[in-house]
Amino acid sequence: MNFKDNKAIYLQIADRIGDQILTGVLIPDGKVPSVRELAAEIEVNANTVARTYDHLQQSGVIYTKRGLGFFVSPDAKEKIVTLRRDQLMQGEMDYFLGQIKAVGITPEELRQLYSDYLAK
Repeated sequence: MNFKDNKAIYLQIADRIGDQILTGVLIPDGKVPSVRELAAEIEVNANTVARTYDHLQQSGVIYTKRGLGFFVSPDAKEKIVTLRRDQLMQGEMDYFLGQIKAVGITPEELRQLYSDYLAK
């Protein structure tokens, strides 16, 4: 896994797991790789993966079964979509819209760009 410098590694791993849930690679009530398995697979410290799992568990995306490991919550997809939407609207969108305004892109141009993007 290639990590970016602008975001904590455990959050990037959480995003990857979220992507796997959204695409159906990981299914509701399906088992998530163990901390050690995932750490070995993506070549990070097991403590980093443990922090990722703690974050996902606190967010309600995964849950534990004592002695069996971590599993995908039944409503994980909805939780991920809500979390990502909130993150986008609260942080990234403000910066993006500020840049749009700064370079003079009109609402009409932005609508057209978005319509063209959706048509792909």
